[in-house]
Amino acid sequence: MDLTKFNANWNYPTDIRQGLGRINELPDICRELNIHAPLLVTDPVLAKMDMIQLALLNCRNKKLRCELFSHITANPTSENINEGVATYKQGDHDGIIAFGGGSAIDAAKAIALMVGQKVAGQYPSIWNFEDINDNWTRVNTEGMAKTIAIPTTSGTGAEVGRVAVITDLKRQCKRLIFHPDIMPDIVILDAQLTVNLPKNLTAATGMDALSHALEAYCAPYYHPMAEGIAVEAIRLIKEFLPIAANDGQNLLARTQLMVASTMGATAFQKGLGAMHALAHTLGGLYNSHHGLLNAILMPYVLLANRSVIEQRIERLARYLELEDDSFDGFLNWVINLRLQLNIPHSLKEIGIDIEQEIIIGQRAFEDPSAAGNPIAFTPVQYSKLFKSAVNGELSITGQC
Repeated sequence: MDLTKFNANWNYPTDIRQGLGRINELPDICRELNIHAPLLVTDPVLAKMDMIQLALLNCRNKKLRCELFSHITANPTSENINEGVATYKQGDHDGIIAFGGGSAIDAAKAIALMVGQKVAGQYPSIWNFEDINDNWTRVNTEGMAKTIAIPTTSGTGAEVGRVAVITDLKRQCKRLIFHPDIMPDIVILDAQLTVNLPKNLTAATGMDALSHALEAYCAPYYHPMAEGIAVEAIRLIKEFLPIAANDGQNLLARTQLMVASTMGATAFQKGLGAMHALAHTLGGLYNSHHGLLNAILMPYVLLANRSVIEQRIERLARYLELEDDSFDGFLNWVINLRLQLNIPHSLKEIGIDIEQEIIIGQRAFEDPSAAGNPIAFTPVQYSKLFKSAVNGELSITGQC
C-alpha cells in the first residue's frame, strides 16, 4: 500500500503535519514559528534514544541552537516544571519542542505556559492556573512560548489538548492546568516514531485513546462534531489497535492508530467521565500508568452508566458492525479486546487495593472529569465503582 496517500496537513484543532518521515521537517517548522533556540523537552528514557539525538542533530545542522531538557518523571510534577522553566530562562530559549508521550508533552506545555508568568521578578505557583472556575483568565498569554508537539505514542492525544496534567506531590493527586493557548502551535504526527514502542505500551496507550473517544461519545453535552470524531476514532482503534500491538512494524496500523489518538483527544473537548475521574485519582496516589488505569476501569464504568447510555452504545455497536450490536455485545467486545492486549481484568492485579476507597471516592467525585459523566455519581458511588474494579466484580447481565 502506498502510505504517502496518508500524508496531509490539517488545521483542526491546531496545525497538524501528518505523514511518515515528517519529523525531518522539524527545523523548517521551528523557523516557521520564528523559533531559533528551541528547548527540546522529553523524558529520560527517550532522551537516550536515536530519535531524540537525530532530532537535535537535525536542528543544529540547520543552525538552530537546540538544547535538551529531560528531568521529567513518569507523572510530571510541579517541581519538574519549575526546573524546566529555569532551564528555558537560563538558556535564553525562544520556543519549545515537546517530544514524547503524554507526560513529556504535558510537561512541555506547562513549561511553555509558565515561562510567561513572571510577575515582579517572581514566578507564581503553577497551581494558580488549575482548571477551577476562571483561573485560566489569570494567564499572561503574551509571554507563553511557542510549542511544537511530536508524539511518540498513540494514546494520550496531549498534542491537541488544552490541558496539562501535573502531579501535586504534597496532595498526592493530579491537577489539571488549563488554558486554550496551551495547545501546541504545530503538531508533527509521524508514525515511524512509534514502531519500536513495546506491545504492552502500544496496548495501554491505545486503550487510553479508546477511553477518550468513548467517554467523549457518552458525555451528556451537545457537541455533534466532537461526537462524530469520537465514533470514527473508535472504529479506527477497533480495526488497527490489535494489528499495531501484534505487529509493531506495520506502518499502516501505526499511522491509523496515531491519527485515532489525536481524534480521541480532539473529541474529548465534549467531556470525559468516571474513567478519567478515577484514573486521575489513582494515578496521583499510586503513580500508575494512566492508559492502563483507563483500560482496566473501562468496562466497570460502562456498566455503571448503562441505564443512561444503553441506546447510545447500541448505535455505536451498529456503526462498528459488531456481530452482537446490543449493549452486552459492545461490552463483550471491550472485554475481548482487553484480553487480546493482555490488559489486567482488575486493579488488584496492578497492586491497588481498597484501603483508601473513601478517599478515592471523594477525590474522583471532585475531579473535573467527573462533570462529563452521564450519571452524576456521588462519592459513595465512586467508592463502590472503585471497589468493583479492584476486586474484578464484573457481570455482563448486571451492574457493578
